[in-house]
Amino acid sequence: MKRLLLVMSVALISAMQASAQSVKVDDKELVGVWYMESMQFEGEKKIMCGKATGYTQFKYYGADGEYACAELALTKAGKVVVMPHEYGTYTFKDGWYSEMGREKIKDAIVWVDKTTTKGTWKNRHDIWKKISLPDATVKYIVNCCKSKETPADIQQVIKQALFK
Repeated sequence: MKRLLLVMSVALISAMQASAQSVKVDDKELVGVWYMESMQFEGEKKIMCGKATGYTQFKYYGADGEYACAELALTKAGKVVVMPHEYGTYTFKDGWYSEMGREKIKDAIVWVDKTTTKGTWKNRHDIWKKISLPDATVKYIVNCCKSKETPADIQQVIKQALFK
C-alpha cells in the first residue's frame, strides 16, 4: 500500500510540474491575426470580450515584422466600429517581445498553446486567440491602422486651420 501511494504521489507531482511549465511553441507561430478573448486589470473582475461586451481588440503580426492593433466595437445598431490604435513593427524572439520600438519585455507573450497566448501589459492581464480571417478583412483593418498615421503635410494644415 505504501508503495502504491508513493508511486501515485510521484506521478501526481510530475504531472503538476509538467502542467506548470509553459508550452514551447516556435516564435514564428505568432504571425497572423489575433483577437483579445479577455482582459483583467489587477484587482478587478475578468472582462470577457466579444458579443457579450460588444468590444474586443485585433492584432496583426506579419512575417516581416509588420504590426497593427485596433479596437473593435459593436454599436447598439449592430454595426462594427474599427478604432485604429497603432501601426508599426514588432519583434519577438526567445520570449522577448517588443512592439512599436518600445522596450523589450520578457514573457509579455506566453504561449498557452499554438492558438492561445496570455500576457501582461502594465496592470492588465490578457488572453489572445489566433484566428483566420479573409485577407480582405485583415487588409481593411490593417489599412485603418495605417491611416492613423497622419502625413506631416496634412498635420500642418490641420494645426494651422483648426488649432489656431
